[in-house]
Amino acid sequence: MSPFEPLQLPNGQVLANRIAKAAMEENMADAHQSPSRELKQLYTAWADGEPGLLLTGNVMVDRRAMTGPGGVALEDEQQLDSFREWAAVAQNKGVHFWVQLSHPGRQSPANLRQQTVAPSAVALDLGGFSKMFAKPKAMSEDEIQNVIERFATSARLAEKAGFTGVQIHGAHGYLLSQFLSPLSNQRTDRWGGSLENRARLLLEVIKAVRASVSPAFGVGVKLNSADFQRGGFDAQDARAVVERLNALPIDLLELSGGSYEAPAMQGDARDGRTLAREAYFLEFAKELATVAKMPVMVTGGIRRLPVVQQVLDSGIAMAGIATALTLEPQLIKHWRAGRDPHPQLKPMSWQRKPLAALATLAVVRDQMRRLSRGRLPNPKVAPWLALLRDQWFILRRTRQYRAAMTQSSH
Repeated sequence: MSPFEPLQLPNGQVLANRIAKAAMEENMADAHQSPSRELKQLYTAWADGEPGLLLTGNVMVDRRAMTGPGGVALEDEQQLDSFREWAAVAQNKGVHFWVQLSHPGRQSPANLRQQTVAPSAVALDLGGFSKMFAKPKAMSEDEIQNVIERFATSARLAEKAGFTGVQIHGAHGYLLSQFLSPLSNQRTDRWGGSLENRARLLLEVIKAVRASVSPAFGVGVKLNSADFQRGGFDAQDARAVVERLNALPIDLLELSGGSYEAPAMQGDARDGRTLAREAYFLEFAKELATVAKMPVMVTGGIRRLPVVQQVLDSGIAMAGIATALTLEPQLIKHWRAGRDPHPQLKPMSWQRKPLAALATLAVVRDQMRRLSRGRLPNPKVAPWLALLRDQWFILRRTRQYRAAMTQSSH
């Protein structure tokens, strides 16, 4: 199967090719936590590259629960015109554009000064960096119901704004993923304990989202193939969850892996498994694709056309590319024209893993900011310089966010 063959989804949507621009954290919201001019320019650059599917980075369902201070939130109609303009950048190119809906749970930085919530009051374990995240409060039944409603509301608003689908983020250690993991979910009620109970929130969110949008609107799910921590959510759990998802009208299942505690999505596992190769979740995805009744997409480290082909040949419907498209936003177009660039960042050799992960993200975000200003990427930027710039940017945005939240609570 060619990477440039169309893919028909269960809801009838046809994606022009089998390569998606996967989600990345952009942190480029304006002061109202809505899409900024720069964010729209960035997605214009990606839409120009003509991916089969364009996925946004985290769009939060609650502005009090952010993965970072520059994140976008979609809670009500106040800034809907700005979201309409964002959706239009892909409509102009005939590219399907989906909003990734997310709630960080305990993975919300402590310096944002918001009460973090999680399935249980279990803090993140990041060694010397643990203080960056506060100990969360265990969610009440009412708070759980509120989160389900928020996902449904955000999905309805995304459709109203002109996006063609949403992706429910149930991976990377965010809230829905926290409920799935026995390490972070130690509840004894109907939301914890057995896998059936731990998967309940994800399933309820999917049902509520599906009920709030039209049948032709795309509903996707991002799920960890494993969270790569001993005693955590593993490949066997993922298989059992996929079997439960088969009963629901899901149009695309993206498989990834990891969390802030074990950032396998950057190729770094904590349970001793090696993820250094390209397409590092492919082995897990191949197995899960035999169970899944919906099309499956795999993301993680893919940057070369032969690897995309290998992904498709293994029974996966779609390949997701992230970092490589910040280095060459026209990559998919180049491949279609017969050229074969495979842009990549230099491997980070810093000893302190959490710091190295932050620096890698900073270098990627540096490329995104360049693209958002209409400039060319610069993958040779010094990681320490990118990290310094990124930390300064986040500090500035954090002050802005805290001021806005203080103002809105009065």
